[in-house]
Amino acid sequence: MEIVCPAGTPAALRAAVKAGAHTVYCGFNDETNARNFPGLNFDRAEMREGVAFAHSHGSKVLVAINTFPRAGDEAIWQSAVSDAESSRADAVILADPGLLDYAARVHPGLRRHLSVQAAAANADVINFYARCFGVKRVVLPRVLSVPEIAAINAETEVETEVFVFGGLCVMAEGRCSLSSYATGRSPNMNGVCSPASHVVYREDDGVLDARLGGYTIHRVGAGESAPYPTLCKGCFNAGDKAGHLFEDPVSLNAEQLIPQLKSAGVTALKIEGRQRSRSYVAQVVRNFRKAVDALAADQPIPKGMLTYLSEGQATTTGAYKKTWR
Repeated sequence: MEIVCPAGTPAALRAAVKAGAHTVYCGFNDETNARNFPGLNFDRAEMREGVAFAHSHGSKVLVAINTFPRAGDEAIWQSAVSDAESSRADAVILADPGLLDYAARVHPGLRRHLSVQAAAANADVINFYARCFGVKRVVLPRVLSVPEIAAINAETEVETEVFVFGGLCVMAEGRCSLSSYATGRSPNMNGVCSPASHVVYREDDGVLDARLGGYTIHRVGAGESAPYPTLCKGCFNAGDKAGHLFEDPVSLNAEQLIPQLKSAGVTALKIEGRQRSRSYVAQVVRNFRKAVDALAADQPIPKGMLTYLSEGQATTTGAYKKTWR
């Protein structure tokens, strides 16, 4: 099974490749990709150099151009597709139907993957994208169980890629408006969820508030760690309940489900974390490379040491086992 690893910087790309990544995904340093944070991503020269480095080590590079173009500014996103091809990227990861149509018409030789931002969660819609835009692979949203993934693969010839580690988005990707409500910056349009420029930590009488766009998302006592304020993982009061009503601030870890995912017909395993350090990327890649190599050799999947790399130092299998539904 193919391991698809994140790279938010050229250094992270090199670390992922050296650690054994089959494929690396990354984006340009602008609003065309859904991790548009200051200090992250690649300029055009860095992308060309990164692709060349990966290819020289037998790895592939996918360029994420997975936000939705603004009306009147489509040329920004179209140029990103063109620049990905000229960088000799192995594929582009797209979400917007208009941009998919542009890529299919103008760059027919460039392989097209469907981003998780498109929230394609059934075989009918996946086959539609394949038929109309020549999509070869779909990144499935993190709301599907393993049996549901198997059912999709039974009805489509499009390759499927699923998330196995990293941040867990509880929404159907591409549909979330929470961050834009609080900050005015949309994950789907601007590539920024819970932007750091809108995050404030404030301590008062031994209580620490973590705020996003003026809203208090977490409040913890002295000596307690405050999670990064992301709205879907915030604490809320609802009726007589108070706490993480949507999802706990923990990470997805499906490493022990890899055999079931393989049996379900999954082609590629995706690791989230383009905003993470190169050390984090290298450690996670090594762990999952050992897992897929063991599976290919009919050996038991080794239990990893990834908990300490997880958000809140805790993990969940998320929707794969539907424990949160």
